[in-house]
Amino acid sequence: MRQTRTRTDVAETELAQALRTGPFHHALRTALSARGLALHRVQHRLAQRGVRVGVTSLSYWQQGARRPRRPESLRAVRLLEDVLELPAHALTRLLEQPPAERSGERPPSRSYRSLVEESRALERLLAELEAPPDGGLHTVCHLERVLIGSEREMRSRDSQHVVRAHRDGVDRYIAIHHGDPGCDPSRVVVRATENCRVGRVRWHARSGVLVAELLFDARLRCGETYVLGYGFDDGTGGPSSEYVRGFSFAGGQYVLQVRFDAAALPVRCHRFTRTSAAGPRCGRQELTLAGRHRGVHVVEQGVRPGIVGIAWDWA
Repeated sequence: MRQTRTRTDVAETELAQALRTGPFHHALRTALSARGLALHRVQHRLAQRGVRVGVTSLSYWQQGARRPRRPESLRAVRLLEDVLELPAHALTRLLEQPPAERSGERPPSRSYRSLVEESRALERLLAELEAPPDGGLHTVCHLERVLIGSEREMRSRDSQHVVRAHRDGVDRYIAIHHGDPGCDPSRVVVRATENCRVGRVRWHARSGVLVAELLFDARLRCGETYVLGYGFDDGTGGPSSEYVRGFSFAGGQYVLQVRFDAAALPVRCHRFTRTSAAGPRCGRQELTLAGRHRGVHVVEQGVRPGIVGIAWDWA
């Protein structure tokens, strides 16, 4: 019980800080995490109060890719304060000033337009596969290996993934691949390596996004765990300079390994985190190439919504 109270106290302290300093998307995301509410549950509770907001819109708001502006959206934000058990005006006041005046954040490394285009492409692809927001699965642990080839390209990535079902009847996992600039997703090969098989595959050429349906060998009951292995063979994009993994929900352990071909070794590597795709990089830490495969890695014991990545410099 003492450990549970300590975690709750930490979460409440972080929430109070986020509500005090903003920006809006960070405060919203922190509140969702502190209350342990998935977006589809928030959507349902808002609908019960007479306001309909799409899960995609809620996701954009917490990522900072879009701000509530229309009267109906602002009404939803006011109701969110009630749903998330926040003080009155805790979120709405963070929308009163432009983001630059409020937070002083530096602009994202990628353009707003490209981020929105990529998000919309992914939304359409997931809709084609009739994929729910969280797929009915929570990550217990995830080991991911990325191989950078001799031409500095992302050659492949492989995953060993342990998941737990939080509802009955789950029989698939949707894997997402974002290629580097110049990627041709139609040439990316999806591999099912353990306890699954490849189902439907969809891609969006301009954004370099691909989604793949990995079908399980069994239908899971709520609470059951499942181990699956899968991978992507790419090599179609230009020089790679980073690899990132985004998390929409809190989860278990995540381990990311990046290995480099001996003919193309970077001069330096570092890890970083982001609270959203449009947010600034935080938690920078230098990493040292080591081992027979000349690689680096990061370990996240318990992931939170946001982004974890490794970046490297070639010169």
